[in-house]
Amino acid sequence: MLDTKVLLIIFIVNICRVCRSEGTQEKPLYHPCVCTGSIKFIHQECLLQWLQHSRKEYCELCKHRFAFTPSRIYKCLFTGSVSSLLTLPLDMLSAQNILADCLQGCFVVTCTLCAFISLVWLREQIVHGGAPQWLEQNPPPLVPNQPDGPPAPGNQHEAANRRAEAEIDDDGGEDDDDDYDDDDDDDYDGEEDEGEEEEGREEEAADANNGGQAFCPYHIGHFSVVGLGIEDFVKASHFDGLVTTVLGYILLAGALVVCHTFASLVKFQRSRRLLGVCYIVVKVSLLVVMEIGLFPLICGWWLDICSLEMFDATLKDREQSFDSAPSTTMFLHWLVGMVYVFYFASFILLLREVLRPGVLWFLRNLNDPDFNPIQEMIHLPIYRHLRRFILSVVVFGSIVLLMLWLPIRIIKLLFTSFLPYNVMLYSDAPVSELSLELLLLQVVLPALLEQGHTRQWLKRLVHAWTFAAGYVFDLHSYLLGEHDDNENQPNIPPGHLNNNRVPGPGEGLHAAHQAILQQGGPVGFQPYHRPPNFPLKITLLVVFMCVTLLLASLICLTLPVCVGRWLMALWMGNTMVHELYTAASGLYVCWLCIRAATVLLSWMPQGRTVIMIKVHEWTLMIIKTVVVAVMLAGVIPLLLGLLFELVIVAPLRVPLDHTPLFYPWQDWALGVLHAKIIAAITLMGPQWWLKAVIEQVYANGIRNLDLHFIVRRLAAPVICVLLLSLCVPYTLSKGIAPLLGVQPEMQTLVERRIYPFLLMVVVLLAILSFQIQQFKRLYEHIKNDKYLVGQRLVNYERKMSRNSSSSFSSSS
Repeated sequence: MLDTKVLLIIFIVNICRVCRSEGTQEKPLYHPCVCTGSIKFIHQECLLQWLQHSRKEYCELCKHRFAFTPSRIYKCLFTGSVSSLLTLPLDMLSAQNILADCLQGCFVVTCTLCAFISLVWLREQIVHGGAPQWLEQNPPPLVPNQPDGPPAPGNQHEAANRRAEAEIDDDGGEDDDDDYDDDDDDDYDGEEDEGEEEEGREEEAADANNGGQAFCPYHIGHFSVVGLGIEDFVKASHFDGLVTTVLGYILLAGALVVCHTFASLVKFQRSRRLLGVCYIVVKVSLLVVMEIGLFPLICGWWLDICSLEMFDATLKDREQSFDSAPSTTMFLHWLVGMVYVFYFASFILLLREVLRPGVLWFLRNLNDPDFNPIQEMIHLPIYRHLRRFILSVVVFGSIVLLMLWLPIRIIKLLFTSFLPYNVMLYSDAPVSELSLELLLLQVVLPALLEQGHTRQWLKRLVHAWTFAAGYVFDLHSYLLGEHDDNENQPNIPPGHLNNNRVPGPGEGLHAAHQAILQQGGPVGFQPYHRPPNFPLKITLLVVFMCVTLLLASLICLTLPVCVGRWLMALWMGNTMVHELYTAASGLYVCWLCIRAATVLLSWMPQGRTVIMIKVHEWTLMIIKTVVVAVMLAGVIPLLLGLLFELVIVAPLRVPLDHTPLFYPWQDWALGVLHAKIIAAITLMGPQWWLKAVIEQVYANGIRNLDLHFIVRRLAAPVICVLLLSLCVPYTLSKGIAPLLGVQPEMQTLVERRIYPFLLMVVVLLAILSFQIQQFKRLYEHIKNDKYLVGQRLVNYERKMSRNSSSSFSSSS
């Protein structure tokens, strides 16, 4: 019993392997070798005494050589000159973490430049797009014969018309009153001067905010956190710097509002404008963070919470993953939320193509050329943005409940053995969930949705559902509009045709909302027939839409996964496969089946002979597509992912005394993402042979696939380069290094570091070659600028004629 307690104490408390005592601040414990368990830790003094006694420099158990870092004192403390004190900052510099410091410095400089560019662009929006009404310094001049005081809110349009008529009358009486025109010119010059002064004040405000956004918000938030005594709650969020900065922004915005109000009361016009512009900058910054950062993050977390039962997870698991890796967890949830918002917006754009203009009056039209979200952030008050944000959160959250949480509950009730999805692999070959999620979100879904016929299928399906629902609920005119002329329509009771007149009170609220958003009349609003019991039918339509979305979500959550599981069972047997692979393969199989069915239905009227010819052509095209897919989507991503693993991941993650393990599935998944990124960068870069080949392959498409061209010009060169990049370093480290008689430790170092070393050599040679080309161009430019006096046209001669003429001249 005593031995058990001793062993329990040993395994719970870290103790020294020699003196069996715990570590203190004066004598900390170290783990200098590979040993684990109760002999893992040791005091430095105990180790030094043992090394002096044994006269060995390595551990006798694991054979690992002990390493010591020198600790030196600064020379300036014991010298009489001042030079050592002046060079103290240079002595404190170290090249140990220079790569991480360079990356952090580049990130900080990039963020600073982006913030500065954003501030300049926001200033241009304020100057040229117009400032809010409360920011205007002077009220507009009153028109003669107009009563004093501002017009009532309901008579603003009439006042504007009166001002326009007054201006026309003044222009018409130009010959009658020249002195009045001179006064107008003087007033116009004064307005120009005031506009220049206001623009200069806005520039000063933006310049002041450049320093304010970099320094003030964090310190204001930090002082507020310390003063309120909530440091523990802020630190518990794992993002104390970000939370403190956002809190500082909020407090700074409140202080600017108070100061602006005080300046307005005491009529400090210049200070009032400066404070107003600063408030607009802070408000827009907060709204951008809220719209781009907070809203997708909320959507991502809500999606995760509603799908916990689908993966057999709990909130405790999510809390543990957040505590272990907060940055990665937040980034993944933000990414999933952004993808959700993006596809929701894409579906809304598709709905606008099907439905009658004016049906979706409560949603902003992203394709509207007059839509400018930054101008809305500048002009609309903050309470309207908060109301819109809360409404968006409620709508998006309700859709997630309807299309994710409720279908999961129904599936668990009807198909007890279908869930949970298999995302935790228990084999010896783990696959990164991050790579698989990125593969599904960035490769599988875009590849399906970017197909023109897939979008057309979805559009036709939505149109068919809308057509059926319109005739069932007598809302065809409201949903799809009237295609016939009004003259051919039957007699409609007054008030039932809503766009032949100005909408009355309570009618056409969507038109009024569009007028508020666009500050004008409704755009593209078409007439529709208003049936009896219109509110009740709209309610039934919404209920029918919810039921349809629920059934569609049930099909999407079950059918592709069932097909993918069946397909993977035929291929891999009883091996547990990640559910993202089954979902992706099932999506592609379903897409292929639907595509084959639609193609066969389109071929049926053409006869049997034509069908056989088409089948032969499509079979040949499918075989060529499979061959190309094996090379471009199989071999190249696998080699690229393996090369990335050897060059970047293994040197950074795996120590020299460990053996790196490679997983083909994970390397292939990451290689697909890397290949997509490289292809996108190549297409955006300068013109060279790889860009020309990729553009040619894109231009040909699948139906005009040239297998010989792809293999000879694209697949073979890329595969050869990747194989050389993998084989040449391996040959140098495994074949040539042992012949030079290096020690085993040095050989291991060469094997592990030769890939990043050769990458650095290639990058340096590329930079050197680029610089040489630039110097050559500079040399040619200087030579032509200084010494070029003219040009002479060169005659064209064929090679054969030139060779014959040269031979004739030599013989003569």
